[in-house]
Amino acid sequence: MNLFKTPEGYLFSNKALFYLFIPLLIEQALEFFVGLADSIMVASLGEAAISGVSLVDFLMQLLIFSFSALATGGAVIAGQYLGDNKIDEARNASNQLIWFSAISSTVFMLIVLLARSLLIGVLFGQIEADVWSNANIYLLIVAVSIPFIAIYNAGAAIFRTTNNASLPMKIMLVCDILNVLGNAFCIYYLGWGVEGVAIPTVISRFLSAIVILYFVLDESYLLHIKRTLKHKFDWLILKNVLNVGIPYGIENGLFQLGRILVLSLVSTFGTMAIAANSVGYAIGIFSVLPGFAINLGFTAVISRCVGANDYEQVRYYNKKIILIVFLSHLLINIAIFALLPLILEIYQLSPQTAAMTTEMVIWHGIFAIIIWPISFTLPAMFRGAGDSKSVMYISLAVMFTCRIGLSYIIADWMGVGVFGTWIAMFIDWYVRAGLYIYRYFSDKWTQYRAV
Repeated sequence: MNLFKTPEGYLFSNKALFYLFIPLLIEQALEFFVGLADSIMVASLGEAAISGVSLVDFLMQLLIFSFSALATGGAVIAGQYLGDNKIDEARNASNQLIWFSAISSTVFMLIVLLARSLLIGVLFGQIEADVWSNANIYLLIVAVSIPFIAIYNAGAAIFRTTNNASLPMKIMLVCDILNVLGNAFCIYYLGWGVEGVAIPTVISRFLSAIVILYFVLDESYLLHIKRTLKHKFDWLILKNVLNVGIPYGIENGLFQLGRILVLSLVSTFGTMAIAANSVGYAIGIFSVLPGFAINLGFTAVISRCVGANDYEQVRYYNKKIILIVFLSHLLINIAIFALLPLILEIYQLSPQTAAMTTEMVIWHGIFAIIIWPISFTLPAMFRGAGDSKSVMYISLAVMFTCRIGLSYIIADWMGVGVFGTWIAMFIDWYVRAGLYIYRYFSDKWTQYRAV
């Protein structure tokens, strides 16, 4: 079958996929660049400020990933109903997602606000007093934005389900610009401390939640939700949402924990190793940026096909989109390789550190092209089909044995050093790719239709 020409009657034409994936790519790129701009501005406040903010951002990232996973679960259920032409059920699933996201995130916000000192102590241990003070102030303010994050993620996922990724992208574009301008105004003009970063962040997240709610309440929209302050949970639909969302959330949360364990090992190899590893990851994020963005829309595509009970289309789009990720990674990594000397000059690294970083980035780019699409795009297909638990089990088993276990064996015991942690990561990608390929051809994932 020709992967470049979509067969007549299939749910998503090439044009439809283009309009779904390009806004997602822009939105994800914006998120990375805004994070970079924020870190530069926070750095002007001193080491204590940037340390306090970065520690809290780790906790916030865990919550963001959790609510993003919940939104994915709701989008899968709504998409499968939509594919089956059950519009009322799809709207109900969207309604349940918004309400559950809003209520559960409000509970999380209250817990974080009331227990923030305990959380800082438990998560980050003994830190210096000025770092602790900055972290406490920053967390007190940004915790207020937790419900706004959850509501925006839920609303954005609902729009992607109907192949409309441009609206969330436009909302995020405006809010990100306001966030950066607000940070600059509060830090450089008003002379504020970490509050100058926290308050504009909360305001931008509030605006994104309000605007996405405005559009999702519009009755002309296919998956609009009810205009009411009274809500009754449909526990059957909610259970289906959570069956997809919770395993994905656990997977994301423990993945972040795994990164921390590996970073604790990297820190034992000295300052040059830490610097090279940090810069390598910062550049490496961009080498897989297209894949991360496309995966968000891919789940919605698969859920629609599974809802229509058309597994031929599922297999077609799986091959097509993995090919798209492969080609996009090829292009972006060629650009990164060409620009790498210039990028490293900006970081002003020592020659030895720059050489270590170059080795990391080159090998990461090569494997991002040849194996990443199978390791991370194929499981997005499983989630869209409702087979979320198997992905979680495979991901966690491989992460703890390969990514973490082999990092200590190769980097520390075998004496390879910091690059040994990268070798362990590449082995992790290959092992999970093999397991996912086996599961794909076993067809067991076809038995997990959620609705």
